[in-house]
Amino acid sequence: MINDDILTFLNLLNRQKGSLLGLAIGDALGCTLEFKKPGTFKPITTIIGGGVHKLKAGQWTDDTSLALCLAQSLIDCKGFDAKDQMQKYCKWDEEGYMSSTGKCFDIGNATLKALDKFRATGEPYSGMTEESSAGNGSIMRLAPIPIYFSQNPEDALKYAALSSKTTHANEMCVDACRYMAGIMLGLLSGESKETVLTHEYSPINNYFLNNPLCEAIREVANGSFKRKQPPQIKGSGYVVESLEAALWSFYNTDNFREGALKAVNLGNDADTTGAIYGQIAGACYGIDKIPSNWICVLSFRELIINIFDKLVFNIH
Repeated sequence: MINDDILTFLNLLNRQKGSLLGLAIGDALGCTLEFKKPGTFKPITTIIGGGVHKLKAGQWTDDTSLALCLAQSLIDCKGFDAKDQMQKYCKWDEEGYMSSTGKCFDIGNATLKALDKFRATGEPYSGMTEESSAGNGSIMRLAPIPIYFSQNPEDALKYAALSSKTTHANEMCVDACRYMAGIMLGLLSGESKETVLTHEYSPINNYFLNNPLCEAIREVANGSFKRKQPPQIKGSGYVVESLEAALWSFYNTDNFREGALKAVNLGNDADTTGAIYGQIAGACYGIDKIPSNWICVLSFRELIINIFDKLVFNIH
């Protein structure tokens, strides 16, 4: 008979693995519809590849590449090291490190500007603070932070914010990472979907009372995704709308597959909406509730699983 501690540990592993692979699967699913406007395409029902980057089924974009860079940095540095993260992001940009195709074929403007500033100055916190730079490039790669720091919520939320500031320092991006990390920590620890979607949920009591969210993210945290439907829900590159769209997909479905399809079929920045949804839903449902045919087709599946094992078991 398996005792409760072992069962709790196995459930945590199942959710952690679901979160990281869910990110990659949502990304690979959504790449087909990236940049396509709602109403201009036939909704997809599975991972088929193609899209603007002409990817093979199962290949993924910058969302997963940057998440794997972040995960590998946490492994190599045995913790959070902003400079090493930026060095790995630059290696991806320059050499195709952690790419599904061997090269960098898709990079957001805010990320590119931050990497250029880092290359010129050596300052790891190079994200711009302007509202025009409030893209979804830091929430799309977030999963390694709550996974690695799952036993220490205070560190997880602190480093979620700092992980954004390397490339996306606008307060909406930073607070989206803090709020999303909190949701994922709750789900990883076994909290119910209903609990983590309550108003301004945090795994730390009174956290957002003492460390308030900015107004735009507070509105999401207070349930805007429960009250809206498309076209008010938009899978855009704007961090507030992107997070809201992923949570809307999660809230309005009860299984990984249905929610993932709901997310990516919003179109526009579909790969990233899928990646954000995949992190959250994977943490809720676990790896064993993600469609096995989607896992089987995922490019470099063994690499992602190997990185996951090192991330959670502290293998160096």
